[in-house]
Amino acid sequence: MTPRARTNQLLYQAELLLDAPAGDDEHADSRRMAQEEGALALLELALEALLRDVTEHAHLAEHDWQELLLGPPRLAVAEVQRLRALADDGDTWLGWLVDRLSALHGDGGAARRREAGSAQMISIAGQPLLGDELRSCVRGAKREIAALRETSEEW
Repeated sequence: MTPRARTNQLLYQAELLLDAPAGDDEHADSRRMAQEEGALALLELALEALLRDVTEHAHLAEHDWQELLLGPPRLAVAEVQRLRALADDGDTWLGWLVDRLSALHGDGGAARRREAGSAQMISIAGQPLLGDELRSCVRGAKREIAALRETSEEW
């Protein structure tokens, strides 16, 4: 499978998890949280696949997203520089994703429980559910990926 195909596959699988019904039994909230965190983990894998995808022309030995996007700048690859700028901006899909990935790897996790007794509630303390934010992140990623691939193909 090519890095492009793998990136697309992982994004699709994340969307499948987010769109799967969590049910309405006593485990629904835990199931929803597992689906959200599973989708977030798939997005982390998709980010690494994306880095392989758009930097094939640079023949990088390593594609660790944390090293390439958060570590000290050491490459003059336009696609990596563009992604670094997005990762630094908390108002972008990638800035948000980096923040949520930090939470996912932390002890508290990234998903949030619904308030007890309000199964119809959409937000918790004014915050949307992780799944809603993830859907928005995937849409932003898809738009950016198209532009990054176009730039990469020019090389």
